[in-house]
Amino acid sequence: MEHNEGSADSLSLTFGALADPTRRAILAKLRLGEETVTHLAEPFSLSLPAITKHLKVLERAGLIVRSREAKWRPSRLDAGPLKEASDWIGEYRDFWEARFDRLDEYLKQLQTVEQKKEKEHEQH
Repeated sequence: MEHNEGSADSLSLTFGALADPTRRAILAKLRLGEETVTHLAEPFSLSLPAITKHLKVLERAGLIVRSREAKWRPSRLDAGPLKEASDWIGEYRDFWEARFDRLDEYLKQLQTVEQKKEKEHEQH
């Protein structure tokens, strides 16, 4: 994947939004469907303005969409940026899998050497 500034900005916004456990908990609630600010605030010991600030961060990152029509401005999840972040992380999957494969080979070699030593020890 090519590096481009727009992608980097959106990834920075996504990861910045995901860095906070309250925002991750809000996203988890929104996986189940649209919610109002009041309902989203229920499990937290935070004020409604504090929850609204979290929602603004999530909205700026494109992770949620807030209705402009309804009086209560319900929020809903928009998982597009999460897919982009997952795709970006996935680019490193091949790197780590190759590392694990090399580690596996090395451990097999060590095991073979150890087994040979044990056999030699048994023979003496």
